[in-house]
Amino acid sequence: MRILVLGSTGYLGAHVAERLRALPGARVLGGGRSAAADVTVDLAGDPVDRLADALASAAVDTVVNCAGATGGDPVTLAELNARGPAVLCAALRRARPAARLIHLGSAAEYGPGAERVRVPESGPTRPLSAYGATKLAGTVTVATSELDAVVLRVGNPVGPGAPPTGLPGRVTGLLRAAGTDPEAVLRLGDLSAYRDFVDVRDVARAVERAVTATGPLPRLLNIGGGDAVPVRRLVRMLADTAGFRGRIEEQGAGSARSDQVSWQCSDIAAARAALDWRPSYSLDESLAALWSAGARPASLITEGDRPS
Repeated sequence: MRILVLGSTGYLGAHVAERLRALPGARVLGGGRSAAADVTVDLAGDPVDRLADALASAAVDTVVNCAGATGGDPVTLAELNARGPAVLCAALRRARPAARLIHLGSAAEYGPGAERVRVPESGPTRPLSAYGATKLAGTVTVATSELDAVVLRVGNPVGPGAPPTGLPGRVTGLLRAAGTDPEAVLRLGDLSAYRDFVDVRDVARAVERAVTATGPLPRLLNIGGGDAVPVRRLVRMLADTAGFRGRIEEQGAGSARSDQVSWQCSDIAAARAALDWRPSYSLDESLAALWSAGARPASLITEGDRPS
């Protein structure tokens, strides 16, 4: 089996590629803009013909799309999150129509959730940010394609190697800088939002299940922890893991998304039924692994970190 992982140098993509390389008989190829990639592709700029030629030359049986953008201006978000999946679907139809496509979506596509309600895949999508809207556009393109395709709509990934562009990775960096100084103060924004955290290694395992599943899969599956966790609790747990002895102060508003989406939790029953998948890591284990591995330096963030 020849598997192409797009965005294989990023946070999710690196864990996915590592997991898939352990599959018996699998040949995993990394795809991206870097000259070091096994398959050089640029979903934001390549025309369909060029991408189709690359897919045909690589003779892939499965494509896992972990590439995308979590930040940047609306044009950048649209190019990578909306145009990228559309071009990829068109190229696969032309070059490898029998290949399976696994695309990583985002729970941000749902927008605000109702408190204490787990949102199923059939739930309304009301993204309030350009990120969520462009990710939703990519999901719709993949889910309505004629390909053998599935979208894994991922919650908030956490675990070893989390980049400093996300809260867990950023707080890890701040805690490392603070050390055990009892006078240290961590000044963060509002931490009152609730989020559905899922270990990045469990995300990679869900991808593996989707790669190896026989027969057609549902077009959309939620991949999350299945519980809404107060962000404040996550920060406190991480501080305890780090042995932090100072103070945590919440000053002003949090991120724009936190202000608009105070509660988010996914119903993961469909993934259990279709993939025999459920989370295997507790949040304690995820945070312990994150702390042990350390935060990724910003210099290591590449295009592949833009998914999640």
